[in-house]
Amino acid sequence: MNVDFLIVGAGFTGMVLAERLSNELGASCLIVDRRGHLGGNAYDEYDDHGVLVHKYGPHYFRTDKPAVRDYLGRFTEWRPAHYQILAWTRGRYWRFPINLNTFEQLIGRPATEEEFKAHLASVRVPISQPANSEEVIVSQVGWELYEMFFKGYTQKQWRKSPAELDASVCARIPIRTNRDDRYLRESFQAIPAAGYTRMFERMLAACQRTMVLFHADYHAVRQHVSYRKLIFTGAIDEYYDYRAGVLPYRSLRFEREHFTAEQLAARQAVAGKAGFWQPALQVNYPNEFDYTRIVEVKHVTGQTCDNTTIVREYPLDYQRGGEAYYPVPDATSPRQYQAYAEIAARDPHVYFAGRLATYRYYNMDQVVDAALSLAEQIKADWRAGARRVA
Repeated sequence: MNVDFLIVGAGFTGMVLAERLSNELGASCLIVDRRGHLGGNAYDEYDDHGVLVHKYGPHYFRTDKPAVRDYLGRFTEWRPAHYQILAWTRGRYWRFPINLNTFEQLIGRPATEEEFKAHLASVRVPISQPANSEEVIVSQVGWELYEMFFKGYTQKQWRKSPAELDASVCARIPIRTNRDDRYLRESFQAIPAAGYTRMFERMLAACQRTMVLFHADYHAVRQHVSYRKLIFTGAIDEYYDYRAGVLPYRSLRFEREHFTAEQLAARQAVAGKAGFWQPALQVNYPNEFDYTRIVEVKHVTGQTCDNTTIVREYPLDYQRGGEAYYPVPDATSPRQYQAYAEIAARDPHVYFAGRLATYRYYNMDQVVDAALSLAEQIKADWRAGARRVA
């Protein structure tokens, strides 16, 4: 086989690049993926009970970038989403992220925003420039709320104290003094109306001169394919056979549990409405449980069915060659990654793109935005090369 681009990975990055390069350059692309489906970790599917679930953990799309929204909007209709999160600690559900409603639960009576601000001013730790995630939170809400909602959850998620993690980890979570309990800050918050998988299928259908090979190891495939450039979206240390060491990642295990309509009827007082197991899309378990959260994505998909499926999420240590989900944002990992970045900079035949290949903790919209930008760079490189040949 002879193609212009061999693209490793059929997730957001690989799919966006294939669509842009095939349609704007007229380039031929072969996408290979070790899994058996499009979409990477954003893949969703109907389980054996007919409930739409996110196989690799919840994917809450949001963005402040109209160009990203509009680009993906070519392949999907959008369903507006309210990503409501609660936290279970001290034997009850708490409103989360921390806001005025949370404070009222804490003190057991109604309060004003001014009173909450005064309380925070009295308990926060004066740190002008927080250097880590622990300092980010205690400098805003003090030690009690930090230990209730952040310390244990972060320790489980990363197997590191928040004091060992970059400030950006916990800074992603908003803290508000009003009653705004939205989990996310971005102006556009929605979910693909027919699901992520359907969106990727439409994206692939729009590609010209593009083929996909599933259940494929790119090491084996590249021995039989002639290509001009390789686009790699997997873990960069794996690509270079760990020559500069294994980069630190976190992995995950997902445990599904299904409930029938009859079982849910007994939970209605807890869930607050019929057909659901829990009262919100996501419930965090920051302290005494092994899992970090339970997700019932039916809250935002709009699916109408009497039954439901929940997914418990367990953080795992990453093993070399296993599923890498999150780069670990601590003090040492950027230096470890830099060794690979320097090797990659001397490799003119490969473009590295996406969360794992660039070792960055991207959201979905950031992944898409970076892929669109890289597509422009590749097109410029391609056309410059064509001019040199001419």
